[in-house]
Amino acid sequence: MMDKGDSPSAAICKLCGNAFKLPEDKTDGNLPRILACGHIFCTNCLVSIECEGAIRCPDCEFWATLPEGGVNGLQEESRIIGLIYTAEMNQIKSLRCNGPKVCQKNRTSPRASTISNSDFVKQPADIEKIEKTVDESLVQAAENLAQLENIYEALTADLAEQVKRERTRLEMELTQASNKAVHMIQKWKDTQLNQLKKMETHFPSGRAVVSHVQERIKALEIAMQMAREIRRVPFLEQYCILDKVLETLQTPVDHKAIDLKCIAEGTGMSCVFQSDNVSQCLTLSLKMEACGSNAVIKQPVGNHQSDDSIKSSSGKHVKYRNGFSNLPSSKPDKWEPESPGASRSSPQGTHLAPKPAPRISSFSDLGSPDVIIEEFFDDNPEPVTPTGPEMANNEWRTQRRRKCHLRDKKCKEVTHWVVVTHVVNPSHFYVRYVAEKKESEVLSRKINELCVGEGCQFTLGDTMERGSMIFVKWKDVVWCRATVVEVFQKSCVKAVKACPVTQLASLRVFFPDYGFTKSITIQSEKEAAESLLKAVNNHLRKVAESVNVELNNFAPQAVRCSLKDLVPYNLTEGWSEEAKAEFCCVVGSAAVEMRPLGQDKDSLLVDLRKAPMDQSTDVPISVREYLVFIEVARFYSPVTLGRKPLMYYPPVYPEASTELDAVVSHINSLSDFYIQLVDNMESLLLSAKLQDYYNALKDDEFRVYCPVIGQACVARFEDKLWYRAQVISHPGGRKVEVRYVDFGNKQVLSVSDLRKIKDEFFALPAMAVHCCLADVTPLDRESWSEACTKRFISLAHQQLVTVKAKGKVPKTEPLPLGVFVGGVNEPKTSIAELLAKENLVCFKESKQRTKNKKPSRPDSTVWDPPLEPGAAAAKAEASGRVTVEEQNDDPVELQPQLKLPDQRKDLKVMVTHVNSPSSFYVRLTNSDRQLKRICELVKQECALMESQEVVWKADMYCAANINGVWERGRICSDVTSSNTAEVRRCDHGNKVKIHVSNLYPLPSSLIGSLAMECTLNDIRPTGGRSTWTDTACDLISYYLTGASALMTIKEEADEHPLPVTLSCSNRMGEYISIADFLVDEGLAFRERKPKVQKPKETDTQTPATDPESCGKERSNSPPPVSPFPPTQAASTPPKPFPRSIVTAEKVKTSMYNPPELPCPGHILINVSAIGDDGVIYARTQSAEYQLEQLKEGIQKSIKTLPRQKPYTWKSVQGCAVIGPDMLWYRGQLLELLGGHVKVQYVDYGLVENIPVVHVYPMLLCVEVPQLCIPCQLFGINPVGGKWQRDGVALMREVLLNRSVDMQVVALPAEPRGAVTVEIFLDGMSLSRILCHNEHASMDGALSKKSLVVTPPASLLDVWDISTESLMGPEEPVLGSFVSPNLPLEGEHFEVRVTHLWTPNEMFLWPLKDTADSEMMDDSLDEALTRINADITSLPRLTSFPYGGPCLAEYSDGKYYRARLMKFTSIEPLMILVQHVDFGSDDSLPTSKLRQMPRELLLFPTRAIKVKVAGFKAPSVEWHGDVLPYCPVWSVKAVMEMTDLLHNNITATVISREPELKVQLYNEDRELVHLPLVNSGLAELD
Repeated sequence: MMDKGDSPSAAICKLCGNAFKLPEDKTDGNLPRILACGHIFCTNCLVSIECEGAIRCPDCEFWATLPEGGVNGLQEESRIIGLIYTAEMNQIKSLRCNGPKVCQKNRTSPRASTISNSDFVKQPADIEKIEKTVDESLVQAAENLAQLENIYEALTADLAEQVKRERTRLEMELTQASNKAVHMIQKWKDTQLNQLKKMETHFPSGRAVVSHVQERIKALEIAMQMAREIRRVPFLEQYCILDKVLETLQTPVDHKAIDLKCIAEGTGMSCVFQSDNVSQCLTLSLKMEACGSNAVIKQPVGNHQSDDSIKSSSGKHVKYRNGFSNLPSSKPDKWEPESPGASRSSPQGTHLAPKPAPRISSFSDLGSPDVIIEEFFDDNPEPVTPTGPEMANNEWRTQRRRKCHLRDKKCKEVTHWVVVTHVVNPSHFYVRYVAEKKESEVLSRKINELCVGEGCQFTLGDTMERGSMIFVKWKDVVWCRATVVEVFQKSCVKAVKACPVTQLASLRVFFPDYGFTKSITIQSEKEAAESLLKAVNNHLRKVAESVNVELNNFAPQAVRCSLKDLVPYNLTEGWSEEAKAEFCCVVGSAAVEMRPLGQDKDSLLVDLRKAPMDQSTDVPISVREYLVFIEVARFYSPVTLGRKPLMYYPPVYPEASTELDAVVSHINSLSDFYIQLVDNMESLLLSAKLQDYYNALKDDEFRVYCPVIGQACVARFEDKLWYRAQVISHPGGRKVEVRYVDFGNKQVLSVSDLRKIKDEFFALPAMAVHCCLADVTPLDRESWSEACTKRFISLAHQQLVTVKAKGKVPKTEPLPLGVFVGGVNEPKTSIAELLAKENLVCFKESKQRTKNKKPSRPDSTVWDPPLEPGAAAAKAEASGRVTVEEQNDDPVELQPQLKLPDQRKDLKVMVTHVNSPSSFYVRLTNSDRQLKRICELVKQECALMESQEVVWKADMYCAANINGVWERGRICSDVTSSNTAEVRRCDHGNKVKIHVSNLYPLPSSLIGSLAMECTLNDIRPTGGRSTWTDTACDLISYYLTGASALMTIKEEADEHPLPVTLSCSNRMGEYISIADFLVDEGLAFRERKPKVQKPKETDTQTPATDPESCGKERSNSPPPVSPFPPTQAASTPPKPFPRSIVTAEKVKTSMYNPPELPCPGHILINVSAIGDDGVIYARTQSAEYQLEQLKEGIQKSIKTLPRQKPYTWKSVQGCAVIGPDMLWYRGQLLELLGGHVKVQYVDYGLVENIPVVHVYPMLLCVEVPQLCIPCQLFGINPVGGKWQRDGVALMREVLLNRSVDMQVVALPAEPRGAVTVEIFLDGMSLSRILCHNEHASMDGALSKKSLVVTPPASLLDVWDISTESLMGPEEPVLGSFVSPNLPLEGEHFEVRVTHLWTPNEMFLWPLKDTADSEMMDDSLDEALTRINADITSLPRLTSFPYGGPCLAEYSDGKYYRARLMKFTSIEPLMILVQHVDFGSDDSLPTSKLRQMPRELLLFPTRAIKVKVAGFKAPSVEWHGDVLPYCPVWSVKAVMEMTDLLHNNITATVISREPELKVQLYNEDRELVHLPLVNSGLAELD
């Protein structure tokens, strides 16, 4: 550190090597100066490396900003300057002291002078060396001291920040823990309070006294009543004993017999607060756990530590609970698994405060993918919890016990971690599974080993074939397998199928392990075959047949994927380069989370999720939603993924007729404003907490990068304060529209002003209550005037008012309120009355009638008039006009022209193109198959045509090649010399410009259009304009393009386009009228139509009751004035009309003729319906033919709907019904249910509740009797006296829509009664099947009758066939299983749980410590092993008695002892069996059942069904997943009980009757179920 020149005591600069110098009189010095990082350099060096007011430290590369004075403004190193000054002073002093001595010695003695002079020369040299060493040490010490002080300052600041952060975190955790404890105490309190409801049971003596007094009062009341009757009618004395009555009346009250002291008695119970146990309970429940030193990631400060020191200080890798290593949290730009610098600290030496180890919840949180691949993906995942033999396996139990503490919650969705390897577009890309990295490395090493030798090189005789597998060199060092896609031979322009390798010019190969295609050109300096072969072997290797077979074991590593339901933002242009770039940018080369959502041919439909690099939360972002949000893609039909986000609680609505104080927070209009109830002071505290928390966050914390509609968030308002909000729309341009849930106002914000909301801010419900002013309506009955709204704002906005709710409404509708203003001691004035006095509003009719009510007229049911279609349009002309014909559902017949159905209400369409509300194109959804077939035919026709010159004129039809797809088109204008034609797509509606080379003439058989142009009816543009504004066009195009909708054709007109009404569903599933939506948005006005005076009801049409008419068309009925009802918006009140009283028409219809009953005997029937009462409705073969003719006749005869009128319906029996398929059916009215009626289809037997508007009181084809015969089964009685749902379900499963044989046993006394029948299924009696399944029982009274039910005649009764040789050996009759012997009551014995039914019902193995039992178990296992070795020798089971023993196959392929339980299904035949040695059930086909040898019956059953005493299911309803067969128990309780039973368990018998009850204990002799009770999953019994 010291200069060896003129200045021996000066320190040296480490950068330039020059010594530090002090300034002198005429020379500038070179002083040492300190940088912010603590390193010291000379002034000259710092001046030379200065760059724009900052200096980068040469040692640690830390950028330091210079002060105002530049380099000279930096702090000087005073210690080094002091050392330099001290060294110079010492040198000067030494020279002054040594000079006189030399002169004196020279004077005294020359010889002595010579000798001493030599000694004198050595002495200064030693002194100089010592001084130099000391100075260097002091300089080094000064530099070390400066660095230590800087480190101390940094550590002190970081420590203070860490202490503050930890204190805040612990305070929050303490608050949360205490809140949970309070919640548990409140839950305990509620449980105890529920028990108090049964408190009267603890007062038996008091209840007895009360009962005695009550009986005395009752007897006295009866006697008094009898005495009054005798007093009134004296001759009644002979009917009663007067003496006893008088005795009862005169008996005095015995106060001594009534013990009133029992009222003062208590229960003896009390609730005592045991303060001594509180501390211990809190210590066990609210425990402060101290994390070890490994819980904090140790990171160096700056670069003052070397890599070795860092490694030594960090020690071993810290392991988390899930097995991940404690890696640095820095996130590199790219994923480089083998990068040596992945774990180094930041080169800039940024001061990072130690952070607590985060919980790894997503793949993107990790820094090293190598560790992730080996630790995160388990090659042997934990199996599902087994039952039966697997649960009894000791080896599995040991493994399960070892992994029990590592088991996490059950995943509801399957996710994979992948790396995107190649991207064509968001709908076509390739990924590789991260879990297959080891397999990929093995494959890569194997391929490189094969390609190193000469065995895989091509020879002169080899050929290159298309589709073959080869090895290709990639990046000069790696060999990969590839598939040959195209082969190009020299001197050939087109690709060939195969060519010799010596004539190979180039080829295209596809890498199946990466997903991309590459072109390889073979270049050789010489044309010789050997030179060409050498060039081929430099790039390619062949794959031998044996090698190819071996490589087939490795599946292709790249998987083709597509983002589900994502389409380009512009469908006509396809995927843009921006979309591909954004997709590659957001995915990058790091691993992302992939969620499979389906499969489409060879592509996997997925969604990719990735957390952004600068996001502080672990919630991933959907790549699909991100691409849609930045407007490079859009959803075709979005799906719901993943977890549902948390939503705000709905606001608390005030109770009806209750006056409350409120503040009007926001006003849109009188029917749309928001209030805040002022009795809730928690809103002020919420606002303060929001400001404190979100103002303390950094800029990049809790950022929202991809907001979703409906997402809850926190937004920054114009006043720079934070408020709770909810995203409601995406206007575009990285903007979102939010609604502040506590105030009601809306605002468009930038995404940067949104933050994610913490869960604690969901506790309070939304404060803003959506309201409307009650009892008032606008003056024009349509919209509120601007003056009215302004006046209301001046009266109520941000004012303290009194509100009174007028009723209850759904949460989605505004609450009608009465709003009153006035001071504290002043009378309240209604705002509605003030506005009415100022002639700004008017009261509704109901409000006006409250002062003078009139008697209401009798109720009459009135329905909306039905939709009546107009006349059919003329045939289509060449102009492509839409024709209206009967709908043809034949999928084979080609329909090039759109055909609308007769019923033109609620047609399902898809909007293909939108120009404006007056011009948009739709296509019927059921025409998609026709469109696909037409495109195929157009493609086939164009493939046969040759290119020809055509002069294209306007309105000519053509076949156009648009984006590689042949479609039908129509020329919009004459094609000029530009060779570019503007074509309208006939099946879509939009216009495209394409070159004339892509146009072919369209055959006349394919001319037509499946898209029709429509216009929204009843609306017009705003502002008095004749054209629509760009805002209205853009808005409707944004919402409707590509959307599915319901369309109703309003009227048939000759003009074009077609007037319709259109409705689309919102996110809540509600259909919204597009016209109403535009009106509500202020982009359209309603069309004003002149009032039409309705004529009097003079039509002569009456219900068809003429028996001679078979649904003939009536021509004497005049058509209605308007085929469509006048539409009125839901939010616009109707205009007042002159009131007219409509009386209900009394109409009466008779029932249809009863069905023709068959003769007794066997007939073939078709079952059409089965009623809930077990009645079977069937049709004969002749009735089936009559039904077809009846349906055809009814549909042809009725062309229009009859006019609907208000009817009484009380005398209506037979009727006509419009079914769900819009076809006519004959029905019978059963019951009137408000706006619905219960109707039975007389020809089918079905019963439905349908709206009354679809029912008409008229008869159809009255001469045709009912075609459906009601039948009831003979000789059986349903269990419980009536048919249960499971019995009816079984009959429907085996009978509906089947032809079965039926024997008519008895005819009914009434012609409309049920026929008594017996039904046979393949020779089996349905009655016996129902009795076997315990749905019915045989009627014993019928056994005495002579009536005999005979099965259908056998088809072989006329053949003399001997079946003796076909009879197999009879199945031996076995007894029942032997039950095991249990220990005595109170005796402890070891058990093993084999099957868990519920937490307190299970099957056990008693593990007895006796040699006999062990030998018996071993003998049973040996016998089963011997039998399984030769299981094919045992015959299959042919007899299936209830409880019969058998051998049943388990999932492991082995057979175990089992007991037959019941039949679970008929087709296919499945039988429920119970494994007697384990307790588990299984439904098996007969092929997996074998006859059991008799020797196995000698062994007693192992599994015993027991009920665990001491606990029961909780009384509080569980809101999570529950057991389907026992809903009182939750799935979580079963899982927890399963974990508790995996240790050594002992049992004690409590009781044997009526069921076996035991208590289970763990290894510590504690009850097993206590943890279940403590966690709230069970209750003590």
